[in-house]
Order: sequence, then structure tokens, then C-alpha cells
Amino acid sequence: MSKAILPLEIQQLSDQLDLHNYRYHVLDEPSIPDAHYDKLFKQLQAWEQANPELVSPQSPTQRVGAKPINGFSQITHEMPMLSLDNVFNGEELTDYSQRIKERLGLSDEQSIEYACEPKLDGIAVSLLYENGLLIRGATRGDGTTGEDITHNVRTIASIPLKLRGSGYPDKLEVRGEIYMLKAGFVAMNEQAAKIGDKLFVNPRNAAAGSIRQLDPKITARRPLEMCCYSVGVVEGGEIPDEHIATLELLQSWGLKINPHLSKAQNIGDKISYIDTMQKLRDQLPYEIDGLVFKVNNYHLQQRLGFISRAPRWAIAYKFPAQEALTEVENVEFQVGRTGAITPVARLKPVFVGGVTVSNATLHNMDEIQRLGLQVKDTVVVHRAGDVIPKVVRVILEQRPADAYAVEFPTQCPVCQAEIVRIAGEVVSRCSGGLACAAQRKEALVHYVSKKALDIDGLGEKLIDTLVSKEMVAKFDDIYHLSKSNLMRLERMGDKSVDKLLQTIERTKQTSLARFIYALGIREVGEATARNLAREFGYLDRVMTASVERLEQVSDVGPIVAKHLASFFSQAQNLAVIDSLRTAGVNWPEAEPIAEAELSLANKVYVLTGTLEQMGRAEAKAHLQELGAKVAGSVSKKTDCVVAGTAAGSKLTKAQDLGVEILTEVEFIAFLKAHNVVLDL
Repeated sequence: MSKAILPLEIQQLSDQLDLHNYRYHVLDEPSIPDAHYDKLFKQLQAWEQANPELVSPQSPTQRVGAKPINGFSQITHEMPMLSLDNVFNGEELTDYSQRIKERLGLSDEQSIEYACEPKLDGIAVSLLYENGLLIRGATRGDGTTGEDITHNVRTIASIPLKLRGSGYPDKLEVRGEIYMLKAGFVAMNEQAAKIGDKLFVNPRNAAAGSIRQLDPKITARRPLEMCCYSVGVVEGGEIPDEHIATLELLQSWGLKINPHLSKAQNIGDKISYIDTMQKLRDQLPYEIDGLVFKVNNYHLQQRLGFISRAPRWAIAYKFPAQEALTEVENVEFQVGRTGAITPVARLKPVFVGGVTVSNATLHNMDEIQRLGLQVKDTVVVHRAGDVIPKVVRVILEQRPADAYAVEFPTQCPVCQAEIVRIAGEVVSRCSGGLACAAQRKEALVHYVSKKALDIDGLGEKLIDTLVSKEMVAKFDDIYHLSKSNLMRLERMGDKSVDKLLQTIERTKQTSLARFIYALGIREVGEATARNLAREFGYLDRVMTASVERLEQVSDVGPIVAKHLASFFSQAQNLAVIDSLRTAGVNWPEAEPIAEAELSLANKVYVLTGTLEQMGRAEAKAHLQELGAKVAGSVSKKTDCVVAGTAAGSKLTKAQDLGVEILTEVEFIAFLKAHNVVLDL
């Protein structure tokens, strides 16, 4: 880029960042993902560092945020609420750590203790206590001027109106993050959808909108939490010399701190903490977008000081973005196992959530209409953990002139059968049934899946090949595959064919619950299949049960009962079951067991952390077989927590409540003592 045009480029990028800052900090209506903003900000920083004479005092790099609007009274922070500089990988974190050592005049052999904590994705706030009483709550605003939200923070249960105990300073400013729990966010949006209200985009957006309500009664109804991460002004008293010790003292005074605080002595400790928290991230009940590393000693913090917009003694390690901007290149329609027609956005490839994403589900036509999505739109795509990527919003102001509407097909894109939509359902379906090749293939994939017949080695690609070569069309065809036929396929050697045929033969012996689940009956998941097997004991009893009798089974409502009765009333489905029995598929049948007779009946278990010898899904299934209810969170009603490695807040809460805790070794011994057959 030439020097002549660089000033204009810098001004345009600065203006663009100012606009995004305003939308994010002032209107609480972010128009781009955080990762995209970070990329633009780093570009501006690079240009300004190369051309320091062009740096303007008004540049986004020289200030913290945007000015608040005048809807609330404004306050001035006695100590500025600064933001943090970011690093995005281990190399950048190592470089930062080395710079800190050099600034303090330390050798490579000397260590600095860092406080490590999750970076919650919420709204930064300041709480001011005088003589132990909460007298003010304020937003961060631009770091110097914020908004008075006292009337709203008083409604948040995790914020004490009066500090507990004694020894707190006469004047104490506590800083932290107001955020919304994932479960609360989902429930709030579900309720909003029922009454036709606008849905929030994400928990951060919901938290921001909630604390900026003029009516505190509205805020009080929102599932908000507050977690403290530092102190500001302290007068008339003392606090410890270290950050973590200060946070622990705040906790003793009744303020909430994060249970995943840790200490690091070197870069290896920091990388280990990053690995642990990345594994835990999707299990946490709240959103985090990274981690924060702070020099733990306050005296060292003072020596390190500040730059214009951030402290030198702290750095934010940002996780790979879970949201990114990209373009919708096309919308195609897929056919599922039960005939459901699902629109899928074909995207310009984009790196998000640690992987390159080129497809995202659009769920159904109602969702496309809600989003207002058109082909060629710029959209925000979201991916977290192993969750299927999805489009969460359209950037309407970037819609090109040649964008065009999505048309829902009237005929199945695979078999050309009519597409129908039953009244009261949001999903449209292909009416072709198993005459549709797509439904046949998906039904076969489901039948051999791990939670069904578990035929390892017979994956989706091989099934595609078998179906296309007309070697398999029905479930029982799997049991008539021969070595000579399989050996003709590409990449199928003598050993792999023998192994596959042995697996097929071995998995003929299954359980009633697995067999019911494998049939692919609409809305009959593994838990429902297990309850049916437990309730009836024999398949024939399930097949002949009335709708009314089926409704008496745990987790079976009127709709699922009708699906079951309908499935077992159709001659072609009965023929499928007979053909499988003839092929040798079998299971032990026994008299039903009353739920009350199960050893863990009415017991509530919670799984947390990583189990090394079995998956969490398998552990959950074993507990349910014994009659336990497996919950997602710890409460006073929890009877036992099974804790694997890297167990987090659930384990901490269980310890606080005095709930029984089993290690993985103890859990396996417990299952064996209850005659559970384990495949370890």
C-alpha cells in the first residue's frame, strides 16, 4: 500500500471500528462477531505502528470504548475500567510473558506467578460498597464514563446488597461481569417465541439488554448472574497483596467469584490451563470467549503499569471464534431418515470454532423466514464444540443487489415424491417413505450406529457404496452380505472384510432397547426405547400395546405413543422385523421390571469432567439402566456426582453441598457391583 493513500485507509478503518464500537457498547446490537472486530483492530494497530505520525487521539486504539447514550444518568469512574490486550495462540502468549520478564528485569530462570481465570462473555460492571452497603452499580461504558444501573443490579440475586462478615474497607469498588446462564437464555428465548417477542441472538446480547431496562421488574425476571474479577477503589481498609487472595476475600464477603481460578508459574502451566479450559468450555453453564492471565502480585502490577487502553500486567487469551462472517453461496435441501426436508446453507468456507465450515443447517423454512435469509447474503455463522454449525443472523445492510429468495421445493429432491407438511408441525417431509433412496440410506446409517446395533466398520461411506451398487436396500440385507461381494469393493481387503463380517455376526445378539431404537421410529430416542423395553420386557407386547397403554410408559406422551402405534400397525414394518428375526437378530426377553424395583430408582446423578474408560453417553446409559435420573447440573436434589478428569464447577458445587462424589475408578467398581456388563 502506498504512503499517499494510507491516511485515507487508516481513517476509513478507524471510522468502521468506531461504528462497530457504537453498536456493540452503546446500542448492545453488535453487527459483526468479536473475532472479526479483533481482526480489524489488529490491522489498524499494525498500520499505526508502522506510521506513528498518523495516529489520531480519537483512534479506537487510543481509547477503551464508546460513549453511552443518555437514557440513563451517567457516572464517572474514579479509576478507569480499562480493557485488555489480546493474544490468540501459545506463541503470542509466550512472547507476552517474556516481555513482562524483561520489563521487570528478571532472568529466564526466575518465575512470575500469574492468576488464571475464565473470561466470561458478558457485560463489565462496577459495584460500589460503602460501609458494606451497595450504593451504586454502573456499566463500564467507555471506561471513564458509564451508566448508573443501580436499580437493576439490586435485582440480581448473586449481588449482595450488604456484604457479609467484617473487615471490609469503608469504601470498596468491586468489578466483574454480569452474564446470563446458557440454560436461562434458552428458556427465555423459548418463552419469547411462544408470545411472538423478538429473540435474543446470544446470552451476552440478552444480558446487555436486561441490565439496561428502565423497569427493574423486567430485569428481575431475567436469569442474570454476576461474577467478580477485580477491585477498583479501596479506601479506609486494606486488601491482600495478591489478586487471587483478594478474590477469595471478596468471596468471604458474599461476592461470587469464578470456581475455575488457578495459578501459573510458567508458560507450561498457562498452556496446561488453556488445554483444561478448552475441554471444559462447552460443559460450562455460561459462555466464555477466552481466558485472562494477570500478574498475581499487586506490587509487580504497579511496577508494570499501563498503556493507554490496557494494563501491561494482564492479557486476554482469546479462544478460536465461535462466530464468523461469511456468504451464503446457495441453499440446498437434504432428506433425513424420517423424510424430514432440511435446508442447508452452502457457505463460502470460513474458519470458526476451530474448524473450516462450509455448510450450516437452516432447520426449516420457518427459520429461513425468521432470519429473512436470501442466497448471497452475508451471515453470521455459529459453531461451538461439536454442535452443528448454524446461521444465527443476516447482515441486512450488506445484502447485494443480486441476492434472491430461497424457494422451498414441492417435490423431494431425491425421489421426486410429493413433499407434505402435517398441520401443527414445522417440518415438511418427503412422502416417499423407504421408496426414497435418501430415507433408505439414512435409515441404514441409523440402524448400524453406535447407540443402535453398533456395527463398527459399517459407516456412512460404505453404506453409500452398498446402496448405490444395490447390494443393500433393507436392514436384513446387511446379514446376507458375502465375502466375495465385499471383496469387489474398493479399499476392502481380506482382513477388513473378515473383521466386518465377524462384527455383523456378533451384533446379531443385541438388547431389546437397542433393537427398538434401531428401527428408527419417529421421536423414539434411546431413553424412550430403554423405557419401553423395561416396561414391557417383550417386543410383541410393545407391538400390540394400545396408545393408552403406551402413554403410561415414562417419557412417552400422546404424540410418541401415536407414532409407535402407527409404526407397528403397518405391514411393511412388521415384515422388516420378521426379516431381521429370520436373519438371526435376537435379544434376551424377560418379564418387565417395575421402576421402583431398580437399584437407583428416584436417585439423581450428575456426570462431570472427562471419563477415560467410557464415554459420558455410555455412563449415562448405564445409570439409566439402573433407574437413575441423570441431570445436567448439581443441586440439593443431587444424590451423587461422578467426576472424571478436569471436573469443574459441578464438582466444586457438589463439594460445597456435601453431595457424594465418585471417581471414575469408584464408578466402574460401583457398576460392576450392580451386575452391569461393561465393554472396557
